[in-house]
Amino acid sequence: MRRGPVAASCSLLAVLALSACSSNASGDAGDATALEPLGPVVTAAPDAAGTPFADQAALKAALLDVGDLPVGFTPVPDPEDDLGLPPASESAESDKSSTDPADCGAVLSPVADQRAGAAASASGWFTGPGFATIDQDAASYATGADASQAFAAVQERLPGCTQYSGTDADGVQVQYRIGGREQQPAGDASTAFRLVTTSEGVSLVSDVVVVVVGTTVTQLVATGQDPIDAGVLNGLTSTAVAKLAPAPAG
Repeated sequence: MRRGPVAASCSLLAVLALSACSSNASGDAGDATALEPLGPVVTAAPDAAGTPFADQAALKAALLDVGDLPVGFTPVPDPEDDLGLPPASESAESDKSSTDPADCGAVLSPVADQRAGAAASASGWFTGPGFATIDQDAASYATGADASQAFAAVQERLPGCTQYSGTDADGVQVQYRIGGREQQPAGDASTAFRLVTTSEGVSLVSDVVVVVVGTTVTQLVATGQDPIDAGVLNGLTSTAVAKLAPAPAG
């Protein structure tokens, strides 16, 4: 499996730190680093109607594509599915990444990893101007109750991870903070939060939206030195919901 958004962000922080002394890449995200408290837990109805996607290929085809994204974003190939590379060993001796508490390392993990039992799961990754990234993952479950539990699982971890620390793959210290953010309602149920990742004076902002669409749960993560425009993220979320929505009966 491809590394998650947190691991990718830590690698990007290392790149930005190298240029911070000779540019304005100081990671100053202004008010974006002054986080609001997490919002209330959102509950998804356990009786949501919908048919799970048949397999990974069908679900992958329903995710955001490059044509749905802002100008300048390009797809990032999956090392295993697209490039045919062997899976990276999660226990490699050279990997010094960690988080404290350890459970916080699962923040931003794919929904299918946070709640097992998905009938199908898929992910897509895109990189854009100024080292910005947009990631989407989705997990399609057999029933609305399963989807509701997956949606709850993503939220349950956040209160215990509003502030935590860790190290990247090279052992460099990283600090994480999570807070709430405003987001227009989407799908059958939705929630949003912001993660600020800081290392060696450089910060990245990840704006996250998690949405239930029928029996599918999708997570959108937009990361950059500055927050993504709220209107752009709202538009991407609406497009993601429309693509995942069950076909009308007929």
